[in-house]
Amino acid sequence: MTEGQLLSLAQQVVSGLSAGSIYALLALALVLIYQSTDVVNFAQGELAMFTTFIAFTLLTWYGVPFVPAVALTLVFAFVLGYLIERIVIRPVEDAPVLSVVIVTLGLYSIFNSVAGWVWGYVPKGFPSPISGGTIRFAGLTVGLLDLWILGCALVIMVLLHLFLHRTTLGIAMRATAHNRTAARLVGIPVGRMLSLGWGLSAVLGAIAGMLAAPKIFLEPNMMAAVLLYAFAGAVLGGLTSPFGAIAGGLMVGVVENLLGALVATELKAGLAFFMILAVLVVRPQGLFGTAYRRKV
Repeated sequence: MTEGQLLSLAQQVVSGLSAGSIYALLALALVLIYQSTDVVNFAQGELAMFTTFIAFTLLTWYGVPFVPAVALTLVFAFVLGYLIERIVIRPVEDAPVLSVVIVTLGLYSIFNSVAGWVWGYVPKGFPSPISGGTIRFAGLTVGLLDLWILGCALVIMVLLHLFLHRTTLGIAMRATAHNRTAARLVGIPVGRMLSLGWGLSAVLGAIAGMLAAPKIFLEPNMMAAVLLYAFAGAVLGGLTSPFGAIAGGLMVGVVENLLGALVATELKAGLAFFMILAVLVVRPQGLFGTAYRRKV
C-alpha cells in the first residue's frame, strides 16, 4: 500500500470518528435505558431531534446566546426524559416487553408529528460556534467542525464515566440497573433512579442532536438514520455495556465511512442492519457485553 493510499485511509478513519462519536452518544443513551428497563427506546432519536429544535428556537427565535441556550435545552431534555419515565413508562413497566416497545414507538410518532406541526419539514441550518474551516496535520485535512464534534463527545463520555463510577448517585444508578431487588434492599430509591436514568439519556440524546444538526441540517426526520447506526453500535458493543456502546458507535462510524469511500456509497444504508444481524448471530451479547445463562 502506497503512502498516498495510507493517507487516504487515515483521512476516512478520522472523518468516521466524528460521525461515530455522535452514534456513540446516542448508543450510550440507549444502553442507559436498556440496562434499567430491558427495553430499547425507539423514541430516543426523536427525543434528540425535538430537544435540538428547542435549542434552535432559543437561538434563532429569541436570540439567546449559544451557551445559555444549550444549558436551557439540556435542562429541558432532562425534565422531559424524567417526566416520560414517570408518566408514560412507569404505568406499563410490569407489562410485557412488547407493550413497552409499542409505547416507545408511539412516542416516536408523537414527537415527530409535533415537530413537523410546529417547525415544519423544511431543513434548517443549525447555528454552530465553530466555523466550517479546516486544518492540516501530518498530511491529513481535518474539519474544525469534525474536531469540535469529536472533542465535545469525548468530554461528555469522560464526564459521564466519572459520574457513574465516582459519585454516590451514579453508583446508585448503576446498582439499580444491575439488580433492582438488591438495590431496594439496601435502601436505594429505585423509582427515582429509573427516572434519573431516562432524564440522563435524554440529555445525551440532546447533545448528540445538537452536535449532528450543523452537519445534517435540522428537520423532523434528521435522527432516523443516526438512531439506526447508534442502535447498531449499541448491539455491536453490547447492550449491557456503556463502554461497549461507545466503542461500538465509534467503530460503526469508521466502518461506515470506509465502506462508502472505498467500496460503494449505496452499501452504507444496509451496513447497520448487516452489523446488527452479524452480531446477533455470532455473539448476541456484543463484543463487550456480558452473557447471562438462564437455568432451567
